[in-house]
Amino acid sequence: MTISRLLLAALGLTALADLASLAAGFDAGHTVAKPLLMPLLAVYAARSGAPRLLIAALLCGWGGDVLLLSDAEPAFLAGMACFAVGHVCYIALFQLHGTDQAKARARGAFLGGVYTLVLVSTLPSLWADLPADLRIPVAGYSVLLTVMAYQATALFGRLAGTGGVLFVLSDTLIAAGVADWPLPPRPDFWIMLTYITAQFLLVTGILKTLEVRAAPTAAVTA
Repeated sequence: MTISRLLLAALGLTALADLASLAAGFDAGHTVAKPLLMPLLAVYAARSGAPRLLIAALLCGWGGDVLLLSDAEPAFLAGMACFAVGHVCYIALFQLHGTDQAKARARGAFLGGVYTLVLVSTLPSLWADLPADLRIPVAGYSVLLTVMAYQATALFGRLAGTGGVLFVLSDTLIAAGVADWPLPPRPDFWIMLTYITAQFLLVTGILKTLEVRAAPTAAVTA
């Protein structure tokens, strides 16, 4: 097996260990497995020729993952800040390496309306139930997350776009928990399942799209 395949296998096993720990209520397993996920994905992405902004986004996700292992509010705010910086990295990457802007506008017009509708319907609903000192940070973070998810689809296509959608779903579950809304059983399991899948699809979609776009250039050069 190549090193990249070994890394993917390690990532898959770590993800399964994390999700199984959450399903079984084994906190120690989650504490060990969760901090390993994004570093493994980042190393895989780096070996696959990922742009530095993608690596930076994943490392910001790792910082957020570690901080959110704590239930303390300062750790939650710091973790949210890490993820916010990660979304800024994704947005910058999409702008630098995304598809033709005219095509993106045409494809993204409908998506923009959908994401705006989701944002303006979800955030006001959460607002009253969020702790007062978290309302502004959550609102700002939600805008960044929505922009990232929209641009993932508009500029990088369905695979990365699906990752963006799942990231929104994962973080909406977190926000609903903070607001003490009803959640499905084992909410941390569903949060991590959607989050891990989101990051993996974002990386896979970005790498595949960049590879396809580089192929004609390589053929002309050859």
